[in-house]
Amino acid sequence: MGTLLEGKVALVTGASRGIGRALAQRLAAEGATMVLAARSLDSAGPYAGTLRESVALIEGQGGVAYPLQADLESDADLDTLVSRTIALTGGLDILIHSGGKAEYAPTATMDPATFERTFHHYLRAPFRLIQHAVPEMRKRGAGWIVTLGSVTALPPTRPYDAFATQGGGTVYASIKAAVHRMTQGLAAELLADNIAVNTLSPSTAIRTPGASEYIPESYPTERIEYIAETGLALCHLPAAERTGLTAYSLHFPLQHGLPVYSLDGSQRIEDPILPAYSHPGIDS
Repeated sequence: MGTLLEGKVALVTGASRGIGRALAQRLAAEGATMVLAARSLDSAGPYAGTLRESVALIEGQGGVAYPLQADLESDADLDTLVSRTIALTGGLDILIHSGGKAEYAPTATMDPATFERTFHHYLRAPFRLIQHAVPEMRKRGAGWIVTLGSVTALPPTRPYDAFATQGGGTVYASIKAAVHRMTQGLAAELLADNIAVNTLSPSTAIRTPGASEYIPESYPTERIEYIAETGLALCHLPAAERTGLTAYSLHFPLQHGLPVYSLDGSQRIEDPILPAYSHPGIDS
């Protein structure tokens, strides 16, 4: 167990599986007390993974974690998740919003309900969580907020590939672009409070239970450890040193000479390699 985050409390949404679980494991390996939020407490629903399983993984590596069942589509759950975390652990230092379900469809024929869910999961939910988290972070004199972004928020390259023309990701990508901009603006607003606000994004694609249905089997994907390590790097420096960034999982470790470790922090893995197809607009 490391000590980089010793004494810190971190709340991670979407922590029953995928990127949220990986981030929770990596922060726990550095000593953070973890509060894991998701809908799936004991049963997995349509995708593999539950909060109980995530807690067991963290406890198995020597960490401390608590499950909090919460539905991000419920305003009542959104508005009480931070207070429940504080009641359980005594405070909150780190908020990572990783929850949400990507739904792709052509814009012109998208069901309005799909649009509303996408907007809610990725923009309205973090907005409400942030509003509840900031007062507690101000009391503690520091804080770290991380929202999950997407490389799809960058403009499609030309000539357009099959995903741009047929993938149905335009609405999702547009809302992720709004997330990036909200992060940048919020970083400026909270700098004087020593609250760092950053966006974390895969550089390419990560095969998780929720994302796999959109990723062809033949498409190469990156290891989840890279985004977990990049996320950890956004959760400990003072805001004056690291805020307002969109940090990409392969690019950020290379740019900053950041060693990457296994999710339990026990073993260094190989440095990332930027594939030729990575988006040319990534600059961090």
